Amino acid sequence: MAFPERIVIGTRGSTLARTQTAWVVAALKGGHPGLDVREQVISTTGDRRTDRPLPEIGGKGLFTAELETALLDGDIDAAVHSMKDLPTELPDGLCVGAIPARESPFDALISADGVLLRDLPRGAKVGTSSRRREAQLLAARPDLRIESIRGNLDTRIRKLHQDDWDAIVVAAAGLARLGRLEEATEVLTPEKMLPAVGQGALAIQTRVDDDSTAAALAVIHDAHAARGVAAERAFLHALGGGCHVPIAGLAEVAVGKDALALRGLVAAPDGTRDVRGSRTGDSPEDVGRQLAQDLLDRGAAALLAEADA
Repeated sequence: MAFPERIVIGTRGSTLARTQTAWVVAALKGGHPGLDVREQVISTTGDRRTDRPLPEIGGKGLFTAELETALLDGDIDAAVHSMKDLPTELPDGLCVGAIPARESPFDALISADGVLLRDLPRGAKVGTSSRRREAQLLAARPDLRIESIRGNLDTRIRKLHQDDWDAIVVAAAGLARLGRLEEATEVLTPEKMLPAVGQGALAIQTRVDDDSTAAALAVIHDAHAARGVAAERAFLHALGGGCHVPIAGLAEVAVGKDALALRGLVAAPDGTRDVRGSRTGDSPEDVGRQLAQDLLDRGAAALLAEADA
């Protein structure tokens, strides 16, 4: 398969998105010397509308729709997304062409006074835009005051130190990619907070009929990461949940082995109830679907209906 002479990659305009895309550009150039790889910044609804919580303005596709339109129109050849922002159902004509090696999937707490989650003062004000994080924070610390905080990662960290927040919870992967992981007070283990489906992974989206771009992207694809993400996304898809529903999932894949282990969670928004479980197996999609059915059978269906309402 002949590679294209040039690839135009679409990206959101935030510092983190540009940093992630710069890594993809450098990796492609390193794998294909002489390939002309260019970046095109595209503004998304999620970036422009930071005054309201994500579930109130639509949730699914807020950070991807404009990039997907540009891709379908042929204005760009590929788009870089944070995998956790990518809906499980893609528009006709588009696919995930590559998933690079995954960064840390965990969440991180940054506290203003450098104290751990367990040591935050009673009634502490904690910022997050994620219902999943909110539910698990309240399950661990019902006394906390959880409030929505929007904006890119730089903005949220700035708000923490300038305003009256006691702490914020963000993705450890974003901090790591920006070289700011040392600012995390605590990286939250899955036992404390199960991460979002696909967190820490990148998705390089392409057109299904663009074989040459897909061939070029193969150099940055990581099959190990892709298996884990496939299991998590199959789990989320089978549950039918979006960003307004507290759903978490994490697959652990042993390098060089077929078997993977998937943990999943569906929680009440207020953190008072949850249904969680795990599954192991060789087929990522089967493991994801089976775990989803397990949780639905044990009460997750009622929690999903409650969150939708």
